Amino acid sequence: MKIVILAEKPSQAKAYAEAFEVVSHEGTHITLKPSNTFPAGAIITWGIGHLVSLKMPNEYKEEWKTWNLKHLPIFPEEFAYKVDNSKKAQFNAVKKLFKEADLLINACDVDREGSNIFYSIYDMVGVKKPVKRLWINSLEVEEVRKGFANLQNNEKDLLMYQEAKGRQISDWLVGMNASQLYSLLLQEKGLQIALSVGRVQSPLCYLIYQRQKEIANFVSKPFFELIGEFKAANGVYKGKAKNIKFDTLEQLHMLLAEKAAVLNSEIPGLISSVEKEEKRTKSPKLHSLSTLQTVANKKWKYSPAKVLEVMQSLYEKKIVTYPRTDTNFITENEFAYLVTNLDAYQKLARVEFEGKTAPSKRFVDNTKVQEHYAIIPTKTVPTESQLHALTTEEKNVYQEVLLTTLAMFHSDYVYEETKITTLVQDIEFETVGKVEKSKGWKALFSSLHEATEKATEDIILPGVFVDEEVSSMLTEKEGRTSPPKPYTEGALINLMKAAGKMVEDEADSEILKEVEGIGTEATRASIIETIKKNGYIDIQKNIVHITKKGELLCDAIEGTLLASPTMTAKWESHLKKTGKGEATTAKFVENTKQFIQELLQAAPQKVAQLKIEAPVATQPTGLGTCPSCGKGNMMDRKTFLGCSEYRNGCKFSINKEIAKKKLTEKQLTDLITKGSTGIIKGFTSKVGKKFDAKLVISEGKISFKFK
Repeated sequence: MKIVILAEKPSQAKAYAEAFEVVSHEGTHITLKPSNTFPAGAIITWGIGHLVSLKMPNEYKEEWKTWNLKHLPIFPEEFAYKVDNSKKAQFNAVKKLFKEADLLINACDVDREGSNIFYSIYDMVGVKKPVKRLWINSLEVEEVRKGFANLQNNEKDLLMYQEAKGRQISDWLVGMNASQLYSLLLQEKGLQIALSVGRVQSPLCYLIYQRQKEIANFVSKPFFELIGEFKAANGVYKGKAKNIKFDTLEQLHMLLAEKAAVLNSEIPGLISSVEKEEKRTKSPKLHSLSTLQTVANKKWKYSPAKVLEVMQSLYEKKIVTYPRTDTNFITENEFAYLVTNLDAYQKLARVEFEGKTAPSKRFVDNTKVQEHYAIIPTKTVPTESQLHALTTEEKNVYQEVLLTTLAMFHSDYVYEETKITTLVQDIEFETVGKVEKSKGWKALFSSLHEATEKATEDIILPGVFVDEEVSSMLTEKEGRTSPPKPYTEGALINLMKAAGKMVEDEADSEILKEVEGIGTEATRASIIETIKKNGYIDIQKNIVHITKKGELLCDAIEGTLLASPTMTAKWESHLKKTGKGEATTAKFVENTKQFIQELLQAAPQKVAQLKIEAPVATQPTGLGTCPSCGKGNMMDRKTFLGCSEYRNGCKFSINKEIAKKKLTEKQLTDLITKGSTGIIKGFTSKVGKKFDAKLVISEGKISFKFK
């Protein structure tokens, strides 16, 4: 029996091959020797992500090549797939192997897109062969062997493919039709603009836009509070008047007059109650991808895309489990191997404590784990030299995963909270302080959490008792209401996950909560990158700002399902039924077409009413003469600057990010106009080391110039 295994990409195929003996490595596949798992051997081949994709409109009809409102809606009679020219060689190799095989194994990632990648190729090749599914969460040799020895049937896999296919086609329909519709309508108003509109990217833009409007329209108002400083026998402490906050100083003074209390003078007070309570904080839950992305953005300002990239690298190094997981739980099986390796993990993290080895439902719950479990270290404990070879980003992220996992075995953080109520002229003042009794799991994160600890320093209170008389000094304090905080890039992950809270319809809100908002663990980072690439948002010092182009998009789609997470709720509800075999892809696509027809009717009137207050910068503008050819202008192409003479042969370009350092506008301008920048700090080498250097242009190439 000839067995052919399809991996999602070459690195995944290589990891599978390392679990068996290899006959040969070819450019398109790896041949395995016969083994207990594969008595006649096997062949591992791979995709390069999606080898097969949906055709573009002009590949169905010539007239669809030109954007024109008369051509809308774009509804192909049957959807067809194609192979990109750059991937044809690999596709043809896979096709040949599929046709020669007796059994095919889908070994792509265990998720909706992994099923889509395999079956899109399978359908395009046109074979009818039996298919089995590899279902694993780790690339460790032992787990790979176990997975191939216990292959699953493809019933669930096929349903996941139907889900993915319905979502893929419907996203294509929305993107192709809505992007053209809004771009052409705005062009009729004199704007030379091309918009990209999508089911997930557009609602995300609108949510950011809403927050930015709330901040811009926020009017800060003053408020006044009453503060007391108290001298007791054993020391001094401060308190705030309970439930008293006034809009004006006059209101506060009226209360003081009523209570015969005087400001800035010593008056007697009495301690009416002292409450002490021991409190415990449990260790954080294990990481899903989204929680890891959020934490890494807070600690190191890593973008969600960077965290996913780093996690994928660590996964392929076999030291962490599958990254694209949406759960914070593990099963008893994973807990068992973590207990076995507990001493080794502690040694690696340079910590030592007596670990709890009984599983807790807070972390270990078989019923909460479906396709994937939480992100944890694998059984493979890296050596010191392997750890040293990691990049800075890999070390940071791995340490976060390792310490969060170790925290599960550690004791609670314990502190004693003391509440003092002090009575002054019938006005109650409350003081809260705490005394740390045991750091517990927090001791693991002492260095990482240093900044946070300083920000929330404990208030140490003197020893006092009930009915103790104190000397009081009252003062007034003015504060101001604060606007909502702008989103950080990491907060966008939680914004997408919590999108259900922004939806008024109860049923839609519940669906969004169930599917954890818009996007998936695997796609949220790429969605953020997409709206950055499309010029809808700008990230400055980790703060997200909507651009003029983004505002225009949001104004245009306001009031439609495109501006609301509700569309995703409706889609996911149907897709979920498709995944259970209770609904069809055809019906789903038909519903999407109906939505587009309604959009075509309503959008023209809505866009016609838009008032464009200021011109929107929609076309790239020249940033200086090309230093290479001297003829063209350097044009802003979103992620790089390119010469306007590229069609005539000038290939000179400048990436906006070099050696993991995002260049400022001034640095780019200096490079173009002067041929050199000043010293730039914070470049990162391929091995993860930081260095400082100038950038210079010499003979049409950009290079580093060191001090």
